Amino acid sequence: MMLTTAQALIKFLNQQYMGIDGNEHKLFKGIFTIFGHGNVLGMGQALEEYSDELEVYQGRNEQGMAHAAMAFAKQNHQKKLIACTSSVGPGSANMITAAATATANNIPLLLLPGDTFATRQPNPVLQQVEQTHDASISTNDAFRPVSKYWDRVERPEQLMSAMINAMRVLTDSGNTGAVTIALPQDVQGEAYDYPDYFFKKRVHRFERRKPTDNELADAIELIKSKKKPIIICGGGVRYSESGETLRKFAEKYHLPIAETQAGKSAIKSTHELNLGGVGVTGNLAANQLAGDADLIIGIGTRFTDFTTASKQLFKNESVEFLTINISPFHANKLDAVKMVADAKATLLLLEEELDKNSYSSFYDKEIKEAKSEWQNEFDRLCQTNYHAENFNPENSGYSKEQLSEYAEALGSSLTQTAVIGEVNKTIASDAIIVGASGSLPGDLQRMWVSHEPNTYHMEYGYSCMGYEISGSLGVKMASPDKEVYAMVGDGSYLMLHSELITSIQENKKINVILMDNAGFGCINNLQMGNGMGSFGTEFRKRNQNSNQLTEDIIQIDFAKSAEGYGVKTYKVKTLEQLHEALEDSKKQVGSTLIDIKVLPKTMTAGYDSWWHLGVAEVSQKESIIQAFEEKETQLKKARKY
Repeated sequence: MMLTTAQALIKFLNQQYMGIDGNEHKLFKGIFTIFGHGNVLGMGQALEEYSDELEVYQGRNEQGMAHAAMAFAKQNHQKKLIACTSSVGPGSANMITAAATATANNIPLLLLPGDTFATRQPNPVLQQVEQTHDASISTNDAFRPVSKYWDRVERPEQLMSAMINAMRVLTDSGNTGAVTIALPQDVQGEAYDYPDYFFKKRVHRFERRKPTDNELADAIELIKSKKKPIIICGGGVRYSESGETLRKFAEKYHLPIAETQAGKSAIKSTHELNLGGVGVTGNLAANQLAGDADLIIGIGTRFTDFTTASKQLFKNESVEFLTINISPFHANKLDAVKMVADAKATLLLLEEELDKNSYSSFYDKEIKEAKSEWQNEFDRLCQTNYHAENFNPENSGYSKEQLSEYAEALGSSLTQTAVIGEVNKTIASDAIIVGASGSLPGDLQRMWVSHEPNTYHMEYGYSCMGYEISGSLGVKMASPDKEVYAMVGDGSYLMLHSELITSIQENKKINVILMDNAGFGCINNLQMGNGMGSFGTEFRKRNQNSNQLTEDIIQIDFAKSAEGYGVKTYKVKTLEQLHEALEDSKKQVGSTLIDIKVLPKTMTAGYDSWWHLGVAEVSQKESIIQAFEEKETQLKKARKY
């Protein structure tokens, strides 16, 4: 079949299917594009003539559109994809951050960046980076360290092996991420007589791999020897769609469940055994029971530093680890007894064997009491405000006068935790929230009550600023019948929000909950909590005398800006205004933005957790020396691997 390389690629994508539990569907829903001279006459021409059932979406920023594609795959449990094509040079470079985000999160993402000429005839072509030591290097080589698979198609026939390998990685749930296939612009348009069998229907099956007999036996012996295990529910539980299986397993053996950011909402938050978020951004209940547990059962988790509190969270001297993970790499962490297998299949087998041994944990009232204690703190967080008696600014690092300055500049005394509580109780129970960066992931993991499965979508493997709005578009494309809310701070919003335009273009309503505290509040907390002053993290004007950013707070009317895009907007400075805005936004058919002014230093605290940071060992400031000494003390309590 005589086709150009680009035409053959599009025809190939149309023939890829995913099979799971006896059902199958097309793997690729569509392709995001921003056309330029490096792809418009190759990939662009192929899509115009051969797109078939692939829907073509117009992005506004290459990073944003790739994040939307990643979010689409994440919300679809890795089983439906959208590809992305960009032009050569800066267009492709913009997708590198998204590639890293997808790879860090183990989410499949197919990137098809344009490249310079394979023939090199016109070199240096427009937007080409030249290296004197290596003529074969282009911008796209920068994708290598952030891709799970990378290839450059320099001859039309190379497309076949490149795409077969690409599909291998994209459909390997245990070792997936960004797949980059660089496409020189001249090769995109070159023709080749492709064999018909390259375009046959391919069904990539999601196989529920079972543990080996030895793995199962080792796991059973370990569980039987322990009295107080705790389950850590990771993203793998959601990707294997095994939340209901895990719920029944935990109920049968009376095992508490703690959640990672990726695992949250696999089981509803109100379940009696669900303690909530664990680790650095975890709550008091989960962290207390994790600290006391004698067995940590990690299911589908990568055990990141936030989940383990830099390996210092698990304080029981006899604690051991059991992992269930489809990835051998992740299953091997913390020197665990490992089961390299699918979560659902493994839990069912464990249940069969544990029933033979009449196993049950030794928990009595600990789970209920821990949840009750956290509920009291949760209620306080939802009710606290700047004028309340229980609000103590001295614990924030800011003086009363500094907070008063913010209250006056922003015209608001709202706390971030109270806002989250109001949003949580007002929006629909099946609405999906999306987040990624700043202080919101911590507050949301601790405070957000997920009433329905798969309604909490947090990108925290890379915690990439700018993901929130792009990700919300991808989530809406994956779940068009659900209301989707982007939970975003002002710093992240300013970094990337251009896919708001695409949401309008595609009639995909997203709701932006923008919390403006006039700065990079999370990092301001970090520096001030480790002995520094507030330096370079508040949004202030420059003092011409000291040459520091210490003058008036910059005030931004985000609602007015978004209104110019055609978004329905609201300005909020009180809880009453917030409630009214949320209710009215439900009635809108297009995207909305609620500009909420909140005070800095009104987030949640650490709750028995610790995060290992690179604190300066020497300093002229006593507070820095104290922070370093505290870090060294905590480090001595942590596991070394």
